[in-house]
Amino acid sequence: MPELLIDSLIFPDWPAPARVRAVSTTRRGGVSPPSYDSLNLAGHVGDDPACVAENRRRLAAAIGLSADPAWLHQVHGAAVVAASTVDAPVAADAAWTRKSGRACVVMTADCLPVLLCDRAGTVVAVAHAGWRGLAGGVIAATVAAMTVPSAGLLAWLGPAIGPEAFEVGDEVRAAFLALDVGNAACFRPSPAGRWLADIYALARRQLRGLGVAAVYGGEFCTFSDSARFFSYRREGKTGRMATLIGLD
Repeated sequence: MPELLIDSLIFPDWPAPARVRAVSTTRRGGVSPPSYDSLNLAGHVGDDPACVAENRRRLAAAIGLSADPAWLHQVHGAAVVAASTVDAPVAADAAWTRKSGRACVVMTADCLPVLLCDRAGTVVAVAHAGWRGLAGGVIAATVAAMTVPSAGLLAWLGPAIGPEAFEVGDEVRAAFLALDVGNAACFRPSPAGRWLADIYALARRQLRGLGVAAVYGGEFCTFSDSARFFSYRREGKTGRMATLIGLD
């Protein structure tokens, strides 16, 4: 059976230390049928469990995982867990580790995956940051869990819905303005009389506010690039990509 090709994956373009390993998947290279075609990695969206298991096996083989990643039960909150403590999916939206052998992982299909590592390569983390998670403080909670000076952190923003497609209502804009009036710059009126939100810009502002100045990525749009990415907003019934980070 054909294996997952490395060119089906996205490797972050950031100056992370050599022992930091990170990757984002696309929708390509798996065995799931429509509407999960083809590399769906989520077991909670209605896909055949056998297809999900094969897709996860292919991912592990492609990137050389020696153990299952610390899969989470994501709830759009701000809870952060140590990957080494996760034996079965737990309700959390971020994970961190200082140990090799067990990768941190989040799944997305429009929400923003945020990778973090320190410049010394001693600690890594990943956060699932949709608008609710961003407004709820998931990035701040993840940075705090890493327990290193934030000025020494690097961040990479993975595939998420882009600023030309992320239309939201007044309540979403109000939630971010309540946190920081400067967030107004991350919203502009949409033709439908609502707001277009730039989730990448919102995340960058939060990271800068936390002292994380080295921020990379953020050039994707899951909604508009249907050939590469799943998008819940575009398709509704669809699969999930994964973004992983670990230490050698």
